[in-house]
Amino acid sequence: MKTQMNSKSLRSGKCGTTQNPRCARIGNIMNRANALLLTVLQPTQPLRMMSLAIAGLVLALTAMPIAHAQTYTVLYNYSPGTKAGDPSSPQYTGIIAQGQDGNLYSTTPVGGTLCSFCGVLIKMTPSGTLTHVFDFNYPNGAPYTPFSGLTLGKDGNFYGTTEAGGNFNLGTVFKSSASGNLTKLYDFGTCKYPCKEGAFPKAPPVQGRDGNFYGTTPHSTDGTDNGDVYRVSPAGKFKTIYAFDGVSGGNPNAPLVLGTDGNFYGTTAKGGKSIQNCAPNNGTCGTVFKITPAGRVTFLYKFDQTHGAAPWAPLVQASDGNFYGTTSAGGDSNGDGVIFKITPQGKFTLLYALNGSVDGKQPSAGLAQVTDGKGNTIALYGATQAGGSKGYGTLFKVSLSGGFTRLYDFDDTTGRTPEITLLQDTTGTLYGETFGGGSDGAGVFYSLADALPAFVSLVSISGKVGDSVPILGQGFNGTTAVSFNGKAAKFNVVSGTYLTATVPSGASSGSVTVKTPSSTLTSNHVFVVTPFIKSFNPTSGKVGTPVVITGTTFTGTTKVTFGGVPATTFKVDSDTQVTADVPTGAVTGKITITTPQGTATSSGIFTVQP
Repeated sequence: MKTQMNSKSLRSGKCGTTQNPRCARIGNIMNRANALLLTVLQPTQPLRMMSLAIAGLVLALTAMPIAHAQTYTVLYNYSPGTKAGDPSSPQYTGIIAQGQDGNLYSTTPVGGTLCSFCGVLIKMTPSGTLTHVFDFNYPNGAPYTPFSGLTLGKDGNFYGTTEAGGNFNLGTVFKSSASGNLTKLYDFGTCKYPCKEGAFPKAPPVQGRDGNFYGTTPHSTDGTDNGDVYRVSPAGKFKTIYAFDGVSGGNPNAPLVLGTDGNFYGTTAKGGKSIQNCAPNNGTCGTVFKITPAGRVTFLYKFDQTHGAAPWAPLVQASDGNFYGTTSAGGDSNGDGVIFKITPQGKFTLLYALNGSVDGKQPSAGLAQVTDGKGNTIALYGATQAGGSKGYGTLFKVSLSGGFTRLYDFDDTTGRTPEITLLQDTTGTLYGETFGGGSDGAGVFYSLADALPAFVSLVSISGKVGDSVPILGQGFNGTTAVSFNGKAAKFNVVSGTYLTATVPSGASSGSVTVKTPSSTLTSNHVFVVTPFIKSFNPTSGKVGTPVVITGTTFTGTTKVTFGGVPATTFKVDSDTQVTADVPTGAVTGKITITTPQGTATSSGIFTVQP
């Protein structure tokens, strides 16, 4: 179901974050919210593990030297106390997305000109000019309280979720144009018990290879409250694809990340190993999992406190193909959190255990990968929500081998409690937000410059020959060439910060480069060229019949099936042709070809004759 709305048509409001201790900042939010929210379920906030460092505390410790080559700048002080309707208190997950126009987009769960505690979809220029793109409000089933932040889709729209609002007050999924034309895609609670469905989402959905969006909810409506994974189309067609049981895993708060293999990877804050007090108020330690677009889940790792616990942050895949993340607890004896690496097969490495004082502690933010300008990850940047020399949190970087460097100590006047994963825009500058601090105490939007090289960002990291790929960057006017792993591509420059390119015939997986008048820019992620079946001939035959399959990107084919039955004999004739014999036991159905880049399925049916 889709609902079109304009923020200017909504009036007055309420708060949907009833168990959020931060609501005290907003005065009477909790009273209004308690009167209006459903009591079927209550959303819970991400862990506040132990206590955040006491304001003003100066740690009397011998600290490792802080790196000083970086430039930290407060771009905007959120100031609802002096600017009526100003956004406020940006917090987890709050994902920041770069738009086609080169500006930065996200959400705050608090603030707004129509409802001071319903939240705002914001646009921030790299120089710090703020625009309200959409002001959320609560009447008539409208979405509000967007903790999620945003994901940029291939269609140029931003996708996100609200923790509250919707027809059942259990949250919503929405999309919005850069100009603020917001559409509600789905109301959580539509599917009634005993149907398994999520509630109170914290994270934005991410787009898969099939064009659909996949997301998580930490809660559910089936009485278990363990959360789930869902799929929703850009048009609003919704399906729950996996419900967590709370034992093997539960309460996924972070966004999923799309891997180069076409599967999604994520974390659960609960489930896995049962260890007393593994994390505050939690007897289980959490997990890392993989899920296919069809909903098949593999739990890759179960945290054990010593190697981390309670992961709240999203994962990130680096150029080495491994995933990296943080946990908000576990590690040292105080449970200050860790930084870890895990392979797609589940081999786990603890890279660094935070010491809780100088390093910072309890990160709810994930890691941002930074490349050398040639597509190779050189470091991962992150934030801790507490600790550091001043007690208000830190910024840091860590190498792929675990070398840790503290970059910045928040001091309250320049922000405190950074919960949001950093975004590196295509100029090389990193951006983030803090929940509190700043001139009004309501948080800041900041940048961190570290002399990092510029690059191009792929809105889609996979596609077949002939697909149009949106590319973000800068200085595109006058672009002379775009290539996919060295193969020249047709392209269209839309603006100085946005162009599209068509995956060329014969392209292979690798980096995408854009040659501008001033430089050659390389993508910070590899682009995976996926196989595609155009046709096959004949369309029917007996066992043993040779079938010529035509398409693209067949090099390296490892498997061919007829109706799900593997062919025992096949030959890769070229990148565009495979010949396979109909196997014994084959049944009428579709033909599939599997390569290291993915699996292609025919649109037509092959009929097996007797």
